[in-house]
Amino acid sequence: MLGGVAWYGGVSLWRLLGYIWDEIVIVAATTSTETVLPRLIQKLRKLGCEESVVGFVIPAGYSFDLDGTCLYLTTVAVFLAQATNTHLTLWHELGLIAVLLLTSKGAAGIAGAAFVVLAATLNTTGTIPVASIALILGIHRILAEGLTFVNLVGNTVATIVIAKWEGKLDERTLAAAVGTDAARRRWGIAAA
Repeated sequence: MLGGVAWYGGVSLWRLLGYIWDEIVIVAATTSTETVLPRLIQKLRKLGCEESVVGFVIPAGYSFDLDGTCLYLTTVAVFLAQATNTHLTLWHELGLIAVLLLTSKGAAGIAGAAFVVLAATLNTTGTIPVASIALILGIHRILAEGLTFVNLVGNTVATIVIAKWEGKLDERTLAAAVGTDAARRRWGIAAA
């Protein structure tokens, strides 16, 4: 899905990952995307996104666009249901996803908060035993690294796409740095 959205924005996801590689390494070490906020804002401005869009979308995304956290929470919740032999109907699963979409917003800005949000959500919904979170306690840190990567890349792609929608993107600069081959041909930029 993320690759399709990036392609729509004229961005090669692989080139974008290379462009923000330093930020990805920092996020891997800290398991928090907040550590790279100033650097990410600077890099997106260099890509051709206007300052007004970057200054709004990135901070808002850090609070509300936590797609990696939501994916983590729903995947772990379904895993815990299977591990505890808890039968979830389709309505239970959809309800759990809806609650996790909302509660994942509470995990913004605090490393390890996703674990607390998961425990609170399981306690509130009452379908999956809360004690089952002990099964993932040992690997939560590793899983948290994955969710921060998705959050970082998702917020980066969202900023580029919104800048394009708003007409506040220098598409030639973007194409030269991280553009798809089609975008590069459109602007007469030699393929890398």
